[in-house]
Amino acid sequence: MDKLPLRRAPNRKHIEEQAKIFKALGHPSRLLMAEALSHGPLCVCELQKIVGADISTISRHLSVLKGADIVSDEKKGQNVYYSLKLSCLGQFMSCTAAVLDKQAQARQAQLAAMMAP
Repeated sequence: MDKLPLRRAPNRKHIEEQAKIFKALGHPSRLLMAEALSHGPLCVCELQKIVGADISTISRHLSVLKGADIVSDEKKGQNVYYSLKLSCLGQFMSCTAAVLDKQAQARQAQLAAMMAP
């Protein structure tokens, strides 16, 4: 019988840092901004239109994302543009969206089966 490769124990420090990232993403407005930024840099005014909140709320959310090293900012003229620094986040969000879509399809199929004569 082949032996399975030994798995390393997770690095506690890495897990704690990952938890900070997930905590920073734990608000729908911040996830919405991160998803929008996965398509390219945006200024605060564009993010405000996407999220539909006032500038001070957007700034606080961006501060949380920046503090978790998820986004970076660059001043261009009078505007500040934000970019997604955590480049793999777009793939992760696509993956979770696909899982949610499959779950919704499964629920719809169950409902359809229950309603069938």
